[in-house]
Amino acid sequence: MLKPFRQVDVFGDGPFAGNPVAVIAEAQGLTDEQMRAISRWTNLSECTFLLPPSTPKADYRVRIFALDKELPFAGHPTLGSARAWLDLGNEPRSADVVVQECGVGLVPVHIGAEYLSFGAPGLVRSGPIPRAAREMLTEALGLSSGQVVDAAWVDNGPGWVAVLLDSAETVLGVTPDITKIPESEYQFLGVVGPQPEGSATALEVRTFFPDDTGALREDPVTGSLSASVAQWLEYSGRMSPPYVTSQGTVLQRRGRVHVEGTGEALWVGGRAHVTVSGSIDVGAEARVE
Repeated sequence: MLKPFRQVDVFGDGPFAGNPVAVIAEAQGLTDEQMRAISRWTNLSECTFLLPPSTPKADYRVRIFALDKELPFAGHPTLGSARAWLDLGNEPRSADVVVQECGVGLVPVHIGAEYLSFGAPGLVRSGPIPRAAREMLTEALGLSSGQVVDAAWVDNGPGWVAVLLDSAETVLGVTPDITKIPESEYQFLGVVGPQPEGSATALEVRTFFPDDTGALREDPVTGSLSASVAQWLEYSGRMSPPYVTSQGTVLQRRGRVHVEGTGEALWVGGRAHVTVSGSIDVGAEARVE
């Protein structure tokens, strides 16, 4: 059975410079295990499945998978799914905003002239992590205590904990050791640090999460973490939008995430370009509903 398929490069500052997401449309009839199998097969950080919305307030519903794990929200899959939905010829109810239904509820996606932006959802977990956990993460990142400025929960769905370092240079030099992070709740890890004054971007960002083998995987560009870190930094008085973050440098990508707005009206955006367009054979056993 063929389903419409798009692969979208998100947050890239140029061709093939961002984070790709696989998007399967008209996904009704696929089982949970089929979705997980397809997600594993793509071997991308995320794969999404577009479905009819369950509320008239939304334009579509999406299920987001990170290999085996289903996520209630993720940033680059949100923008990639919206771009794929538009590329398939759909039109939103509101001219400039696509409304996505996902695990955290309704997420607006603004259609701009150069890039798409999602409205940042609220945090489901926030606040400082315990001192023992901070010490554990400091050791796991191969850092000294003086290089770690702060660490906190910044979870807007995936499970992020963020560690603020003293500089972008320190961020680029970290080599995480997952064997020193036994607690699974700390394994969705974001590391951020300020760029030198006068740089084109404000922060260098890196994110890590365990794959289905238990190894630690680095994500090229991560919108959800950029959103939650922006909320954290603004709330703590360290930094306020607008600014642009850089991510993917170590992986030879050029990710650029644009953060605008403030408080509950925070928008996180970037380029979203369809790189692969066609169909995917999901198997004859898919149910028709």
